[in-house]
Amino acid sequence: MYPHEETMCPREPPRRCSRRVFCVFSSPFIPSSISALSVACEDYASESFLTFMDTRRRRTNEHARVSRCERIRLTFPDFTSSLCILIFASILAILDATEFNYEDQISTTSSQASGLRKAFTNEWALRIAGGSDEEAARLAAKYGYQNLGRIIPGEEYFLFRNVNQRSRSSRKTRSLQLSRISHEPEILWIEQQVAKKRVKRDYQQRLRRGRPVMSENDITFGEDEALVSKSRNRKQPDPNDPLWTDMWYLNRAEITGNSKMDHNVKEAWDLGYTGRGVVVTILDDGLERTHPDIAPNYDARASYDVNDRDDDPMPRYEYSDENRHGTRCAGEVAAIFNNSLCIVGIAYNARIGGIRMLDGDVTDAVEAASLGHNSDYVDIYSASWGPDDDGRTVDGPAKLTRAAFERGIREGRRGKGSVFVWASGNGGKDADSCNCDGYTNSIYTLSISAATENGNIPWYSEACSSTLASTYSSGATGEKMIVTTDLHHACTNTHTGTSASAPLAAGIVALTLEANPDLTWRDLQHIVIRAAKPINLRAGDWVTNGVGRNVSHSFGYGLMDAGAMVQLARNWTTAPEQHKCRQFYPSRFKTIPHGNRLQLQLYTDGCAGSPDEQVVYLEHVQAIITLKAPKRGDIQIYLTSPSGTRSTLLTKRARDTSRAGFIEWAFMTTHSWGELAAGLWTLEVDNDGWDDAELVKWDLVMFGTVDETTQYGGGHNSALTARSLAHIEEVRKGTATSTLWRLVASLSLPMLVLLLRL
Repeated sequence: MYPHEETMCPREPPRRCSRRVFCVFSSPFIPSSISALSVACEDYASESFLTFMDTRRRRTNEHARVSRCERIRLTFPDFTSSLCILIFASILAILDATEFNYEDQISTTSSQASGLRKAFTNEWALRIAGGSDEEAARLAAKYGYQNLGRIIPGEEYFLFRNVNQRSRSSRKTRSLQLSRISHEPEILWIEQQVAKKRVKRDYQQRLRRGRPVMSENDITFGEDEALVSKSRNRKQPDPNDPLWTDMWYLNRAEITGNSKMDHNVKEAWDLGYTGRGVVVTILDDGLERTHPDIAPNYDARASYDVNDRDDDPMPRYEYSDENRHGTRCAGEVAAIFNNSLCIVGIAYNARIGGIRMLDGDVTDAVEAASLGHNSDYVDIYSASWGPDDDGRTVDGPAKLTRAAFERGIREGRRGKGSVFVWASGNGGKDADSCNCDGYTNSIYTLSISAATENGNIPWYSEACSSTLASTYSSGATGEKMIVTTDLHHACTNTHTGTSASAPLAAGIVALTLEANPDLTWRDLQHIVIRAAKPINLRAGDWVTNGVGRNVSHSFGYGLMDAGAMVQLARNWTTAPEQHKCRQFYPSRFKTIPHGNRLQLQLYTDGCAGSPDEQVVYLEHVQAIITLKAPKRGDIQIYLTSPSGTRSTLLTKRARDTSRAGFIEWAFMTTHSWGELAAGLWTLEVDNDGWDDAELVKWDLVMFGTVDETTQYGGGHNSALTARSLAHIEEVRKGTATSTLWRLVASLSLPMLVLLLRL
């Protein structure tokens, strides 16, 4: 609680004025106009004053809040006012010294941008108890909605459309019809769908239309079937695809003799792995399934048109060829080998599908339906899009999309978990951070960054601690781009950005899954980290983590190596069971003065007292943060593990002027992979702004295992687990003692004021 004062004074005379003193709950979730205590008093002389900063929130419109700081004079004319001060200071001290959980009070949203007008659609997502199709049909008919069916197979979510309403509106719908259906006992949850801004991650998309390097008239047809190795360990001949020599990221070892300068795909091919039996789908703006370099591998079961709700993912054609993106990505994965056409895909015997979902309103339901399409059949979902990479957006998956991710990793691929490959983003020129993108920042996605032909950081690349690895893509002027298939049965050598990186990674993962179809989604992340090559990638932030692996915010663990990955996969056994340990920092509402750094330390034993939650060896680590700031872009956040690995969770973003802060935002790092969880964790928050910020809450979430994952999977108790944790109880006692002293110190000043007044 803090005191809040309203002064009502005439201009003359200045000495007599009436003052009302309020004690108001200070919380980001409770409006500052709600008062817990009101005391009236008369002040005839200004004797003692306390100047402090009071941040008031005032609603300016339906969609945004603006904060204003005012200097306010607070007087202590009598015992009642002093008592009020003592009450609010006491409660502040108690809140600061004890653990407070807001989980039940916060409705976490996917987007944390402020001041943006939402585009409401005429569709509603509903959760219906029992998930009955018959019940959904009955409710839709009763209230005049069109039932568009189940959103995620096997889940209780359905999509209804109001055909009598405009497809888009800037206002949320409020109607008697909606009110009545929401009160049906079978309706557990209902939400009007909002069109989200989602961008494709190739910067050429924004430039002029590129000229294809080969058109349909240039193509000559070769053999009907791709050459297939009938046995393992047979060296594959070079393909006769005309652009093979331009695929520098696959064949540079033949030119330089250094396999570390490309993705080492030919080694995997020579071992007989070509993606056979693996199904990949591209979540994008459509797929030209008739393209002669794609058609033989096209898989209708892995395809769907979510935008038009039919089975044909063919793109919508227009002069600008705006919807070429998905076809370009698909060719990188599964273009036919040795057919005298265009290029060869990395996994040229894999089956390829397309989900058309970006060519229309992209809502939570659209994303969820795309990610959940035929998850028992599709192995890999590749996505080269995400929230706007403008350096000011904080956005991620909403309720339905989160449910689709969770169901995918839990039940997809017949229980082994769907593999979600995601492009890390193209916001480098705007100093964006991919940790502000809830898709690449998710533990469920394999986040892929880019490297240029010369091993440099691309100008568009975003650096963040959630990136797992990198593949090649375009770079500066003079550096080569990616060659692939294009619309109108053509080919192109101008595919760019992290849009081109993610499909290359998906193709390499397809080779790995052929080598061992029993790999889980976590096994694949382990293999990517172990096989990645950090050499020949130039970045100034390479560090060695606590288990001796090199890692960078720009490149993750390095360049993906197809040969090394299939070699690891062949002998891999399933990683130990994943556990989740959540630790709460005990104090709340920590002020971060402008121009200063707040440092917090949290000691954890990795939930050693809870066998189902205990984490000894780390995989993903999250810092879930609620923070208020007058300008969000002035905040920087760092997390240091007990082994000393320092992850940058958030960099300064000059364009992010939002006052919205962060509400329960999960910043994620992979940089401590394999380290011990137990020990002292340090969170640092820098405030480079013009006014104070406030860290409301910090939770540390550690994902990992009890047993160490060995070089070839599986698990055993390592000598590392012998590290002594005997001092944990001492640290706990010390923490409790320091907390008590903080409580006493916090109460001493207001008690002194009270005694002086008496």
